[in-house]
Amino acid sequence: MRDEPQLYGIIGYPLEHTLSPVIHNALFKRYGIRGSYFAFPVRGEMLPVAVNCARIFMRGFNVTMPHKEAIVPLLDELSEDASNIRSVNTVVNKNGKLVGYNTDGVGARKALERVAEINNSRILVLGAGGAGKSIAYELAKFTHVTVLNRRIGKALPLQNFGIEVGELTKDNLRRELKDADILINATPVGMNGNDSLVPREFLRKELVVMDIVYSPLTTKLLKDAEKAECTTVDGLWMLVYQGAEGFRLWSGIKVDISFMRRVAIDRLRKSQ
Repeated sequence: MRDEPQLYGIIGYPLEHTLSPVIHNALFKRYGIRGSYFAFPVRGEMLPVAVNCARIFMRGFNVTMPHKEAIVPLLDELSEDASNIRSVNTVVNKNGKLVGYNTDGVGARKALERVAEINNSRILVLGAGGAGKSIAYELAKFTHVTVLNRRIGKALPLQNFGIEVGELTKDNLRRELKDADILINATPVGMNGNDSLVPREFLRKELVVMDIVYSPLTTKLLKDAEKAECTTVDGLWMLVYQGAEGFRLWSGIKVDISFMRRVAIDRLRKSQ
């Protein structure tokens, strides 16, 4: 299988800042796989066409905003986790059958486990989009999780997995953070480098703060958290861990996380 040329990629919109192609192409080279990985910007109305093309030409692909949930009914089969949360970020083409997985949750958990004890902690997740749902679902297997989202209706299905949900308001945020051990921003807020959902005064030294945004690498939330002497986890850790899990699903190879992060940081530095 490794001797045959293999096409992979990522679909989403927009994709100007994605690091996935540089990471995965470096992995193909490192592990001797004749593979190529490209970014395919796909607007919402073209998603069904893109999926049909992928079925014919691609061995596997990643899915990012805004398609993680919209792609679900277009696939042939889902893993248990992807089926439960109705969100997919990784697709494997098994002889024309497209099977959807979600590695976001595992990626976030492994990133957090570098610095924090998850069991018996209280975790607050901001956002109930594709990434937020998968992160909350995965972490709720191990501990107490609360999700706050601006539209509470989108978060309500998470209650089926023992996850508490609420509306993302300033009062609710203040109240939940008083008892939280870990805070995760699972929204795109922070990508411009200037915004944060969390007022600086809500942060305290004992809190572990993770932001899934990786460009910029240090978001305003993380800058505020560092000033408050919190332990911080940048979004690049989640990116490489979820990407490693996706690469394993495609190739069966357990990859070098530190190598992936070095490749990604090098590209980020060159783009600055």
